Amino acid sequence: MKKILLVVGARPNFMKVAPVYKEFKKHPDKAEVRLCHTGQHYDVKMSDVFFQQLGIPEPDFYLGVGSASHAVQTANIMTEFEKVCLEMQPDVVLVAGDVNSTIACGLVAVKLHIKLGHIEAGLRSFDRTMPEEINRLLTDAISDYLFVTEKSGLENLKNEGVPDEKIIFTGNCMIDTLVNFLPKVEESDTSDRLGVKPGEYILLTFHRPANVDTAEFFVNLRDFVAKYGRNHKILFPIHPRTRANMKNFGAEIDDENLIMTEPLSYLDFLHVMRYAKVVVTDSGGVQEETTYLGVPCITVRDNTERPITVEVGTNILAGTDFRNVFAALDDLLAGNVKKGAIPDLWDGQAASRVVDGLLNR
Repeated sequence: MKKILLVVGARPNFMKVAPVYKEFKKHPDKAEVRLCHTGQHYDVKMSDVFFQQLGIPEPDFYLGVGSASHAVQTANIMTEFEKVCLEMQPDVVLVAGDVNSTIACGLVAVKLHIKLGHIEAGLRSFDRTMPEEINRLLTDAISDYLFVTEKSGLENLKNEGVPDEKIIFTGNCMIDTLVNFLPKVEESDTSDRLGVKPGEYILLTFHRPANVDTAEFFVNLRDFVAKYGRNHKILFPIHPRTRANMKNFGAEIDDENLIMTEPLSYLDFLHVMRYAKVVVTDSGGVQEETTYLGVPCITVRDNTERPITVEVGTNILAGTDFRNVFAALDDLLAGNVKKGAIPDLWDGQAASRVVDGLLNR
């Protein structure tokens, strides 16, 4: 029997790890699985509610590291996670995504000679100014099992010299969670509660420092709301970092057609994404979810580590120049909607391939 330690730290991790945890539980004769939450996201709306909604239990280990600089947060996670590994003595540590918890726990594992698996391996933006890109590169370099979501990941890992026997093309575990919860999402009354009509509103999400840490971004955001709020409600669940910077820059926006909310629960956010006319975002995961749902997406970034969402899906990479964002949205609202398709192996069965890859190798 293998002892598996699953790690979550920030909001995007939960949807990737939940189906893997449940899949391991189907094999009690082959695997003992335990869950560690680093506490990198510690706000109830950003963390605790996800355990409740996703149907996974309270974590076996909670590190409670909270927010800090990259260096301090990573160091605190490593210090506390080492204690967990020494106590549990797992055979495999399984991390997901590209947050600080991912690389911190990965480093601890390999230095204790514990096998490391990385869910969502191989993604590359080729922009090393992004902390997430550094986390991806380093985690993949030290992992023993690399679970890949899309074909670009296979190509990137091959180009980096990773041996074929370490690479497993599984598809996207986050899509497993979406598929599982879609019936509940479609029955929800979230849009009514928030005062928007399905198919008639624009959904915004912004949190990346390259955008929200600049005063110019909020000037552009005000122009965006003034232009598109004339004919559409604009729904904006606002990230804590974005809200703080909006206040710091004195850039509050007073427009009756802008509906700003606190961060939404997983099910509520899926609902408003499912029924949006278009999503304008700088999120990685949202690019994937909109592609599966067939919802138009405009990404306000100069690069993406998820190129399949552009090549096959509904995503348009507009860049951070808002003139290009406006042009893309104008084109879309004029009826030139990009028709996408669902990428290979985004079929709701990725977690079973991850578990099979670990238990049968």
